[in-house]
Amino acid sequence: MSHLNTAALKAAKLNHLKQLHAQLFQNSVYSDNYWVAQLINLCTRLHAPPTYVRRIFNSVDQPNVFVFTNILKFYSQLGAHTEVFYLFDKMQKYNVTPDAFVYPILIKAAGKCGVVFHAHCIKMGHDWDRFIRNAIMDMYGKFGPLEVARELFDEMNERAVADWNALISGYWNWGNEAEARSLFDLMPEKNVVTWTAMVTGYSNRKDMENARRYFDQMPERNVVSWNAMLSGYAQNGSLVEVIRMFDEMVSSGVRPDETTWVTIISSCSSLGDASLAEALVKMINEKGVHLNCFAKTALLDMYAKCGNLAMARKIFDELGTYKNLVTWNAMISAYARVGDLASARELFDKMPEKNVISWNSIIAGYAQNGQSKVAIDLFKDMIAKGVLPDEVTMVSVISACGHLGALEFGNWAVNFLEKHQIKLSISGYNALIFMYSKCGSRKDAKKVFQSMETRDVVSYNTLITGFAAYGNGIEAVDLLCKMKKENIEPDRITYIGVLTACSHGGLLEEGRSIFNSIKDPDSDHYACMVDLLGRNGKLDEAKCLIESMPTRPHAGVYGSLLHASRVHKRIDLGEFAAKKLFEIEPENSGNYVLLSNIYASARRWEDVDRVRGLMKIGGVMKTTGWSWIEHEGEMHKFIVGDRSHEQSTNIYRVLAETEKKIRLAGYMADKSCVLRDVEEEEMEEMVGTHSEKLAVAFALLVTEPCSVIRVVKNLRICRDCHTAIKIISKLEGREIIVRDNNRFHCFNKGRCSCKDYW
Repeated sequence: MSHLNTAALKAAKLNHLKQLHAQLFQNSVYSDNYWVAQLINLCTRLHAPPTYVRRIFNSVDQPNVFVFTNILKFYSQLGAHTEVFYLFDKMQKYNVTPDAFVYPILIKAAGKCGVVFHAHCIKMGHDWDRFIRNAIMDMYGKFGPLEVARELFDEMNERAVADWNALISGYWNWGNEAEARSLFDLMPEKNVVTWTAMVTGYSNRKDMENARRYFDQMPERNVVSWNAMLSGYAQNGSLVEVIRMFDEMVSSGVRPDETTWVTIISSCSSLGDASLAEALVKMINEKGVHLNCFAKTALLDMYAKCGNLAMARKIFDELGTYKNLVTWNAMISAYARVGDLASARELFDKMPEKNVISWNSIIAGYAQNGQSKVAIDLFKDMIAKGVLPDEVTMVSVISACGHLGALEFGNWAVNFLEKHQIKLSISGYNALIFMYSKCGSRKDAKKVFQSMETRDVVSYNTLITGFAAYGNGIEAVDLLCKMKKENIEPDRITYIGVLTACSHGGLLEEGRSIFNSIKDPDSDHYACMVDLLGRNGKLDEAKCLIESMPTRPHAGVYGSLLHASRVHKRIDLGEFAAKKLFEIEPENSGNYVLLSNIYASARRWEDVDRVRGLMKIGGVMKTTGWSWIEHEGEMHKFIVGDRSHEQSTNIYRVLAETEKKIRLAGYMADKSCVLRDVEEEEMEEMVGTHSEKLAVAFALLVTEPCSVIRVVKNLRICRDCHTAIKIISKLEGREIIVRDNNRFHCFNKGRCSCKDYW
């Protein structure tokens, strides 16, 4: 049998293990307790698949204490604590008496419930064993009460270095730097674990200066010490320092282990540097490094963040039975990040089990890729399945509510937050400001902003952008001054928001002053300034500003001029702007529609047909206009002439009744919104069933009198609907808020907040 023992000692890879297993079969000792215990021990060291290990364990009829001890160690290393206790229960049923080596495993697996095993060890007389005693101290150090760990320590006649280390780690775990440092200084003898505990303690406190000081003073270092420093830098965002220190580690001759590779690969992943990732993979291949499933998952994530989804998926598929929750979540996030929602959803639906991160990944994927309704539906499904959301979930859902204009469900989500005491960080509060702003609830947005103890530039930008959408120019300018007083530096988004607010609010001189204060205005800032000049009828000045730009104007600049040309009926400048836009973004149907509107207003039907011909030649399809409205937690969507709604008959009845009322009040259909020369009666029918009118009619049908009506439209509201809704707001005594793709229109008592410029 000596050759079998030699083979066991030399086994360094999984195939070596399987070869040894085959030899045991040949020698008919495969079910012998000694060899089963040896095989399981090798499985633990070589990270064998759990299914394979379980087959080995099941091959013995009467496992002894050594077999049970080794299988418990295997599952403990995997973190499969449920399996550890199942096997311990089985051990008792087999009447196998646990020895002192079993209890440290059980205490570790039990976590804060380990106190039960402490009592059991006292009862069985095992509490004198130094390994058990150390495991108990470690348990109290992690989960408390820490005083019990200190009492055990003080009661010891002889203390091993491991006992000092357990207590030092306990003090660090509870944030007691002074006691940890005091014990460290008192220690008669220190080992590499002691020093590493100090490095880890300071790293966790984000004190990398002291962490590095202890690291540099270490008389000897091992791979764990280096890993502690690398992890510290990684957790504190010093990713460049991680890479630099890794080079230092390799140069000093220390061989990286699996933990090292996970840290380094994860850091490269966060940096998103494709060339660095490529160099790292080359080093791994050259060194013939065997990566475990955790390192491979980190590698998968790195490839995904560097844009190589094909390699990420290859690793995912190769992991086979080694896939864990982290692996599945990383791949789902990778697909969601690039907008491949079909692949992300396919994997999500196939997952054997899901956690909150799985749900967050798929919900965020849909929310960030313009499918807010699906994101909210998934959130409802998550709640129904009993999975408790966290802040990340709620930020995605609240943002989705903002995009949809779903204030009802947004308020429900806020109540859910409060009921389940989900605490929000700054990003959570920023999401709330965004939602209330996008849902037409300015007061609530402002209230959230004012309630925040600390604010960042995003907080200000979100509220400023909200004010801009409403045309509250003065409030936006005041916010700019306030953030400067709080020493928060405005960024390019801030200035875009404030300039847009000045434009929508008609604040020409304030806008000029702010524009001139920007050190290096970019094309977006110029676009805002052109819009501001255009609103005030200064179209020729706007054109001169465009011609003076230091960089080539983008579509937004010419788009602002085109919109102003439509409002002020400047066909010459409209044609100039449209020609530029057709060159920059020939696929954008909105530009063709705007030019057609300019021609239609002048009843130049031949030019309208010419523009339609250009669209046909270029294969440009007009974007379908749609409007939606929230009612009783559901979104109701309408397109022009839509008769698909279940209440369509009643909607059209209300629409006809409303049209009669507004005609008596002086309304006349604005047929310039129609892009072709058709009969007058047909023109009126086409504008009469626009999606926003259908949405308003539905609201009049199903909502309480005097309640606010909120409509969201994907395109700019047309002039005819704008005029009609102004009159409806007066006749019905309703505030009607329409959010189009440019701004909010708050209709009340026959007037609109945009002052008829949008």
